Amino acid sequence: MRKNLALILLALSLTLPGFAKQKSPRAAGPIHLSRDGEKWAEKTLRKLTLEEKIGQLFMIWCRAGFLNVENPEYLQWRDDMQKYHIGSFAMTVHVDGPFLLRSEPYEAAELLNRLQRDSKLPLLVAADFERGVSMRLQGTTVFPHAMAFGAVGSVEDAESFGRITGQEARAIGVHWNFFPDADVNSNPANPIINTRSFGEDPKQVGDLVAAYIKGAHEAGMLTTVKHFPGHGDTATDSHLGVASVNGDRAHLDSIELPPFRQAIAAGVDSVMVAHVTVPALDADPNHVATTSPAVVSDLLEKQMGFKGVIVTDALDMAALTHLFAGNIGRAAVESFKAGNDLLLIPADLDASYEAMLKAAQSGEISRQRLDASVLKILKMKASLRLNESRTVDLNALATAVGKPESIAFGQQVAEAAITLVRDNGKVLPLKAKGTGKAGFPYMTKEETHNNTVAILFSEDVRLDSGRAFGREFRARITDARVIYVDPRIAGGVTDEVLKAVDQAQTVVAAVYVIPTAGKVGNSMSMADSTGALLGQVLEHAGERTAVVAMGNPYLASDFPKIENYMCTFSNATVSEVAAVKALFGEIPIRGHLPVTIPNVAERGAGIARAAQLAQGGSSNAQN
Repeated sequence: MRKNLALILLALSLTLPGFAKQKSPRAAGPIHLSRDGEKWAEKTLRKLTLEEKIGQLFMIWCRAGFLNVENPEYLQWRDDMQKYHIGSFAMTVHVDGPFLLRSEPYEAAELLNRLQRDSKLPLLVAADFERGVSMRLQGTTVFPHAMAFGAVGSVEDAESFGRITGQEARAIGVHWNFFPDADVNSNPANPIINTRSFGEDPKQVGDLVAAYIKGAHEAGMLTTVKHFPGHGDTATDSHLGVASVNGDRAHLDSIELPPFRQAIAAGVDSVMVAHVTVPALDADPNHVATTSPAVVSDLLEKQMGFKGVIVTDALDMAALTHLFAGNIGRAAVESFKAGNDLLLIPADLDASYEAMLKAAQSGEISRQRLDASVLKILKMKASLRLNESRTVDLNALATAVGKPESIAFGQQVAEAAITLVRDNGKVLPLKAKGTGKAGFPYMTKEETHNNTVAILFSEDVRLDSGRAFGREFRARITDARVIYVDPRIAGGVTDEVLKAVDQAQTVVAAVYVIPTAGKVGNSMSMADSTGALLGQVLEHAGERTAVVAMGNPYLASDFPKIENYMCTFSNATVSEVAAVKALFGEIPIRGHLPVTIPNVAERGAGIARAAQLAQGGSSNAQN
């Protein structure tokens, strides 16, 4: 019997591709390139055809969710992987208009395992987990935006942020995070970085970046600093057009570049290059940083000494595609020639692959240069020991993802980040009324007491923004009036809102404005209709209104009549809960602004408040 079983297994190993090579999944460990791993990378490189080498340079989307093996979407990924010899995938999820359709950890892990089994070589899987795995998957640890960590200022917290994200990412089969963000957000009008940055102080940004890298590496996750050579002092969303970094070289050396230098010193695995023009480094108007040898090869590699993998920002972004509208495949070629190793999300995979292949065949791209980049990528895979085991253990998810202590840590950071910028002493802390008399679910507005009104301004009332805030608020004041407003309905509800405001003793305005990639007319200001309504609310009840910035902290610059102003630096659910707790004096307020709000407050400002000692009383302090 044993002899027959052995013969069957031998037959399978000879007939099924990769059968003998598959090993049992194992837990991720710290990143380390062993000598055996180096030998595997070098040996694998020698065996690859030119076509296979080109394919290793490309990373394409994979939208996680349950898919049948015969689903056309899955078949397309598998066919592209095999036809173009794809070496990497970027995991995300599907979207439906403004809705991000987050998936489940098990679904994502099973799908990634399947792709790994279908691939000749182990795949690198990356993701944009700027706020942790919860950006894409349910049931994982929720973190606030990076700027909230800047408001706390703890390198230990940043290290834990990296470690927990790494643990959860590796458990589902994602090896590489496109984070931390090393941009110094020195431009308040920046429409795409803003709260994605740790702040405006280069030293603090660099310290938090380095700490995140350390924590991530301990969990076995590869890291990326972005967006080189700095996207913080820009006023354009590079998903929509060309942004320009206009500082001189001295400014770059003192503001933009220091966090990247700290990241390199901390051992960051990769650097993502931005589609921005940098006249101080390259005066050619047809060059963005991604296609500029002066920025990539000269500055990053030679002057700054970076030896790791250099990855482009997504090649399908308008800032790059408009430069190559007549020959879209050349975007990949010019980016590679500039010094990038990995080509992320080409706008046209077939055209980009063929252009790269043609350039390599003609000698425009040397075989030596091609081999050097492919070897970097193979060594990266070996450092993760993917050559030994490429799949993950689905049974381990229940113990590795969404640990209670991790979830509690995410909430703790959100609470520590709350920053009180203005307080007229007449509104805060709010007084909870305890358990109120149960009401019917469809009470009319005339039946509510209307003493406290919360107006939640979001981009779209159909989104989740404000839902957690509203639930937490009503849990404390059961008869509070909670009104959801977005730009489409603001004009129609203005009279109703102002009537409620005039009748109320206390008003809370929570404003949800966060950086959103690729949004037409992208701006960090409120839309005209909602901005006008907030202005009228302040005209009617400025001294009894508390404004909470659920994201963009610079909001107060547009509304000088704000008398009570609180910042969370994030719209994550943990920040919503933290904001309500702070409003009611349930937690101490001790955050400090990591940025300067023009005409309002300097970086480092923050009014400290102790937690409320008893119902109806509080202890205050200011620094």
